This record gives sequence, C-alpha cells and structure tokens, in this order.
Amino acid sequence: MTQPAPSAPGFASVPEGASVGAETTPWWRLPIVWMVIGGPSIVVVASFITLALAIMNPDPVLRVAPASNPADMPAVQGRNHAATPQR
Repeated sequence: MTQPAPSAPGFASVPEGASVGAETTPWWRLPIVWMVIGGPSIVVVASFITLALAIMNPDPVLRVAPASNPADMPAVQGRNHAATPQR
C-alpha cells in the first residue's frame, strides 16, 4: 500500500483503517439543525403575524378635551409644557 500524500494545512488526515463517512448522517436528520433553523423562522413568521394584526387593527386616535375641572389644569399644563419644544 502506498503512503497517502500529506494533508493540506488545516485538514486532519484520516488514520489508516478508518472509513471516511461511515457514521455520518444527513444534515436534515440532526435535531439541532432544525432548532437552529426553526427558532429564527418562527420569530420571522410571528413578526409578520404581528405586522398584519397592527395594520388591520390600528389604535384609535384619542382626542383629549381641555380640562373642565380646575383641579386637572396643572396636569394638562404640565403635559403641554413637556411637549413644547425649547426655544
């Protein structure tokens, strides 16, 4: 039997007598692969479902009337002051 050529750097050589690929399984039969692919896929599908729900059922715009009760005036003025840009 002839001696095989030395392997390229970074690749392991196969010991003599060992069969290459005898115990390998296809990638689609490994459960970890489906966990790695399935997790992000479920998140993408859920995000599209959330987007569809948000588009079909938008939140209504609430119109806030001025405070009719004088006790509420400081809160309304404070809210308006906080929303006013600085000059």
